[in-house]
Amino acid sequence: MDRAKNPFSPGAGTPPPELAGREAILEDAQVALTRVKDGRAEKSLMLVGLRGTGKTVLLGEIQRRAEDTGYKVVFIEAYENRQKKSLTELLAPHLKKLIFDLDRGQSISQKAKRALRVFKSFVNSMKVKIGDLEFYIDIDPESGTADSGDLAVDLTAVFVAIGEAAKERETAIAIIIDELQYLEEQELSAMIMAMHRISQLSLPLILIGAGLPQLIGKAGNSKSYAERLFAYPEIGALDKKSAHIALAVPAKSLGIDFTEDALNAIYECTRGYPYFLQEWGYHVWNSAQQSPITADDVAQATIKSLQNLDKNFFRVRLDRLTPTEKRYVRALADLGDTPQKSGDIASKMGKSVERVAPIRAQLIAKGMIYSPAHGNTAFTVPLFEEFLKREIPDFDAMMP
Repeated sequence: MDRAKNPFSPGAGTPPPELAGREAILEDAQVALTRVKDGRAEKSLMLVGLRGTGKTVLLGEIQRRAEDTGYKVVFIEAYENRQKKSLTELLAPHLKKLIFDLDRGQSISQKAKRALRVFKSFVNSMKVKIGDLEFYIDIDPESGTADSGDLAVDLTAVFVAIGEAAKERETAIAIIIDELQYLEEQELSAMIMAMHRISQLSLPLILIGAGLPQLIGKAGNSKSYAERLFAYPEIGALDKKSAHIALAVPAKSLGIDFTEDALNAIYECTRGYPYFLQEWGYHVWNSAQQSPITADDVAQATIKSLQNLDKNFFRVRLDRLTPTEKRYVRALADLGDTPQKSGDIASKMGKSVERVAPIRAQLIAKGMIYSPAHGNTAFTVPLFEEFLKREIPDFDAMMP
């Protein structure tokens, strides 16, 4: 087996060699892109799912399709601990470049010129800085527009001005944001309010985001009409047939086969989660001696896969937690691999529900757990409970 030709590539947002099982989601995204570009009303998209399900990969594929459809695309990743960067500061450099692109061309674009003036008002009112430097645009601001200091009102004005400029240029705008759950509630509310106005005016601008499952509730809490404004396709594990395709097709293209038992063994280990399929595929390719790859090869690769995941994928998440948070997640892991009641977790820790509620809130904010139903708690990282049991074998030995 030639390791240099290994087709599998586990990584954050790294496109797999075969994007299997996501055809319906991509088709819906293409329909939305086409309708918005044609001036028809359509819901924006928020992809929701656990870690390792391939949300970022799908955003990358949607970006490619948007560009092929004639869109101008802004791609942004929100992130945790953004004390030094607001949503405005994340958006500003990308929106500036976007408006300048709209302003280029053989004919003068009055709408693009206005968008620049509105944008200048926006960055002035929000006091946007990039690093320690003031954000500078050599144009007079449009007085009375996007300068109220209210993020929701001003961002709406900017989006509308950009949408009008795009319409004049007979193009469309896609704003793609990953890790949306990390936006503050005020910021998410402003984004939703801006898209509500865009939808009312049927302007050619679409928002496509992705985030952990708590994003749905967070969006609903921000604005009650969010559920009517966005579609929330769930990005989950692949079914067995799609998982087999994701492994077998790339290998077959290089003259390598898997036995059915080998494919079933990998599916059982990974539960069909795309990131883990790539992890097992990568290690089994490197450890197998010849084609076909067998279940015995998978057994050897499983040892290496788990060692690598424990050292990297899982470890970096555990290291972000305080001792008290670690005890909470270890208690959750001890109760099983399904969603657990908050009362049962508290009981396992020897505390009241009220005492552990702040710990739970902190872990949700960090993106480690979520609430799939009222009063229930589950991990956002698949297979994390198994890692915790390997890493911390004795829950009772943990300091209370």
